[in-house]
Amino acid sequence: MKKTKIICTMGPNTNDREIMRQLALNGMDVARFNFSHGDYEEHMGRYKILESVREELGLPIAALLDTKGPEIRTGNLKDGKKVTLKAGELYTLTTDEIVGDDRRGFINYAGLPADVVPGNQILIDDGLIELDVVEVRGNDIVCRIINGGELGEKKGVNVPNVEIKLPALTDKDKEDILFGITAGFDMIAASFVRNASAIREIREILDKHGSNMLIIAKIENAEGIKNLDSILEACDGIMVARGDMGVEIPAEKVPHIQKLIIRKCNEACKPVITATQMLDSMIRNPRPTRAEVTDVANAVYDGTDAVMLSGETAMGRYPVEAVKMMAQIVEDSEKYLDYSSYRQRRVSVENKKNISNAVCYSSVATAHDLGAAAIVAPSVSGFTARMLSKWRPNATIVGLSPSMTTVRQMQLYVGGEAVPRKEGRFHRRSGILFYRDSEGKGNRKGRRCGCGYCRSCDLCKPAFSGS
Repeated sequence: MKKTKIICTMGPNTNDREIMRQLALNGMDVARFNFSHGDYEEHMGRYKILESVREELGLPIAALLDTKGPEIRTGNLKDGKKVTLKAGELYTLTTDEIVGDDRRGFINYAGLPADVVPGNQILIDDGLIELDVVEVRGNDIVCRIINGGELGEKKGVNVPNVEIKLPALTDKDKEDILFGITAGFDMIAASFVRNASAIREIREILDKHGSNMLIIAKIENAEGIKNLDSILEACDGIMVARGDMGVEIPAEKVPHIQKLIIRKCNEACKPVITATQMLDSMIRNPRPTRAEVTDVANAVYDGTDAVMLSGETAMGRYPVEAVKMMAQIVEDSEKYLDYSSYRQRRVSVENKKNISNAVCYSSVATAHDLGAAAIVAPSVSGFTARMLSKWRPNATIVGLSPSMTTVRQMQLYVGGEAVPRKEGRFHRRSGILFYRDSEGKGNRKGRRCGCGYCRSCDLCKPAFSGS
């Protein structure tokens, strides 16, 4: 059983209920709805399919709402046709609402002329087109084309190393969050987070409407990296969004930043998601490249709580094969993790004077010494399961809660298996510190949970093998 969680992005593929069902059966723990694309009718249709599948299979798969976020884009072009930008020539970006051509183009952020100065770099279409600012004239930004290419309509724009004064949340983001609250989403992934104020603004909206959705901050620009500590303190988790990050900062720095963010999240006991292009070639091919397999495995070795599939499951040719492959990579990689060594490294930097922290550490150490099959963590909010996951026990963490929202949110914590508690009994699966004796046999004196399934359920059965 894998400990690292898998997030699958919803899209045209998951309009097919059977594909959604197969994703769930083969390792999907969280379903991501990307609100950069599609309308409410599309998202609600897929959400209802998800509800139907998790009800049928009895799996508490969480729903994650990924906001579009504040972003800069180019505008429309004459006749809707691409234009060719040639290196060495001048190209003007303007905030005047024009139809663009090969000499001038609209940009949707009115404040950009005030934010940039000559010498700044402007990247378009994921960095494929590179411009250098030569001069700012009112609403116009005159640029020298460094790397040319074909420019299409409404392409993303990045301005590395420039503090952009975009609002933390757009009106669309606010409407999408309200939609998510009404629909019953479990988590929000906030895009292009630059500082903690964006998280606080989202928290105010959630509090006002009585929602306890988790807030996951997507770190994807230099300013977000700079303010990582304050963002981490304000949010419930972090997503390492390597796509835009690899454009905003030099690509060769992304691996180091990924490791830094994962380490800081581990220390802060906040879940961390590693995302973007993890098995990208499986959008087109039935098998990943060796580099992609290594990328997923290294994220597991670094200590990520979850890995994410984007286009692979949303619109790729092999969505089910992609999640199967990711589950196989994750599960095999976990065999080589030295959990006890990991805990010793954590102890060297931790202050266990915090009571909850000390109790969870002691529980994990005891479970390790006894060869426990599972550690049960009853909780209303999911806090106990999260604290236990910080110490990376060998045993499975069984999170129990009367709240289905909490049960689904616990799907994001590494090593956890969330179970709803129903009518005073633990529904479907559970177990409490069952342990093996020195010969590897289950100890019949282990305590039993209320469901009575301990000798046969998937989680606890290993504790009784040979008994």
